[in-house]
Amino acid sequence: MDSRLLTLFITLANTLHFARAAKACHMTPSAVSRAVQRLEDQLGTVLFIRDNRSVQLTPAGELFRVYAVDAKSRWESLQQELKLASKSLEGELRIYCSVTASYSILASILPTFRQRYPGIEIKLHTGDQADAIPRVLSGEEDLSIAAHPGSLSKKISFQTITYTPLRFIGPATECQVSQKVLKMLSVEKTLDWKSLPLIVSEHGLARKRLDAWLKDVGVKPDIYAYVSGHEAIVSMVGLGFGVGLVPELVIQNSPLKEKVRVLPVEPDIEPFHIGVCVLHQRLLSPLVSAFWQVTSELVAR
Repeated sequence: MDSRLLTLFITLANTLHFARAAKACHMTPSAVSRAVQRLEDQLGTVLFIRDNRSVQLTPAGELFRVYAVDAKSRWESLQQELKLASKSLEGELRIYCSVTASYSILASILPTFRQRYPGIEIKLHTGDQADAIPRVLSGEEDLSIAAHPGSLSKKISFQTITYTPLRFIGPATECQVSQKVLKMLSVEKTLDWKSLPLIVSEHGLARKRLDAWLKDVGVKPDIYAYVSGHEAIVSMVGLGFGVGLVPELVIQNSPLKEKVRVLPVEPDIEPFHIGVCVLHQRLLSPLVSAFWQVTSELVAR
């Protein structure tokens, strides 16, 4: 089967949007629609349910996506193995991580990787850390820098690079919230969470651990805002909107680190183990395997 058709199908299956898939594949939406129709005719089954408002994969589409991702991976692997004969690796490697991870973790890996494999083009996508593992599972990314959630899909390989504690932070600037925090700590020696506005992640591992901690200490918090990404929490806390929970690594690398202060809170919350994750089957790709190997060597030092 045409590898370009597999790529188109995977892109549409990930985006569930004809216009976005068309843009990503440098095609028109009508051309994408015709290609999907040809594919469905070849397979003798419907892969997508589409109407004017939405696109969804059918059960047959879900099954074919597993095949398509595996087939594309094997095809790329074969191409790279053939190139190995000439001692060169070429192609595109898609990596996802948070903005903080891009310059605090990935920046320590890429110089060695680029020097060793100059023919590999890095496509770096940044966003909320909570999306790192789901994007690898969906096939959108080859690898991601992520926090280990404690339990992982059996489809995923994870290699720990470092770890970072989780810290509660409050504003360091003069504001109503900082005045409340200082008064509580000086008079009551503890924080009254019910009267402090809390800024929390919309979803993800930090949110789960915060919810578990609040339940353990018997606190029903006053949620001021739900935000996407730990960097956004540091920004809002630094501006005096409330308090929040973020990895220490994010605080250390934030341009607003002087605007926040770490709060003395007990008990401690389990730290993040940060590492690189990849689908087992993607390790068959020499490009992915090369990145995995370089990371292993740097971690072992």
